[in-house]
Amino acid sequence: MSTTARTLVVVATYNEIENLPRLVDEIFRHAPDVEILVIDDNSPDGTGRWCDERAAQEPRLACLQRAGKLGLGSATLAGFKYAIDRNYEFVLTMDADFSHQPKHLPALRAGVEPEGAAFDVMIGSRYVAGGGVEGWPLHRRLMSRAINTYARWMLGLQVNDCSGAFRCYRVALLRTLDFDRFRSQGYSYLEEILWLLHRQQARFGETPITFVDRVLGQTKINMREAVFAVMLILRFGSRQWLGL
Repeated sequence: MSTTARTLVVVATYNEIENLPRLVDEIFRHAPDVEILVIDDNSPDGTGRWCDERAAQEPRLACLQRAGKLGLGSATLAGFKYAIDRNYEFVLTMDADFSHQPKHLPALRAGVEPEGAAFDVMIGSRYVAGGGVEGWPLHRRLMSRAINTYARWMLGLQVNDCSGAFRCYRVALLRTLDFDRFRSQGYSYLEEILWLLHRQQARFGETPITFVDRVLGQTKINMREAVFAVMLILRFGSRQWLGL
């Protein structure tokens, strides 16, 4: 892969062979100038093997194979380190299951990439005007709204969608963070990194997306991770409110 490309798209995978081949094609269709890094946690369904084979023919694609299922947070942080080490200017994160639709990529990039852009982090948001969710039952909608309200209040964030992973970051700002001190290895990294970047005076923007619940494959989030996220936000929120 080139080390001069401006934007790296990071996709973490575990058993996504039903989705990844089409996703890669759709990303390149909507953003042909990006490069993609797939971080696979030793998927038993052959996702990593497919990625290696495709990368051998596609110079815009690279694969990072990990020994086991280590969590979305640790995978994303590995992608950030990869982008920093190779001097990308922007890194964009998205799910592998088409819940984040590649058609939204241009809008996400438009918030941070142009010269003089107003934002350091652009968030694909379900909870701004024009955004939404398809395919979720009522209890999951209510739980998502509750965790976002809780995170905004506890962490002092002026962000409507704190728990969505469809984001574009300015790499120069990520360089200011110590990734070895992150507490979360799972989904709660989404709130943790916003809080840390907020403390670095990051400018956040949001663009509406429609989040579509996965059709193929199985969701990876579980109750244990949800409880951990609540406790982690409480911990950081306590520091925020006490001015520590």
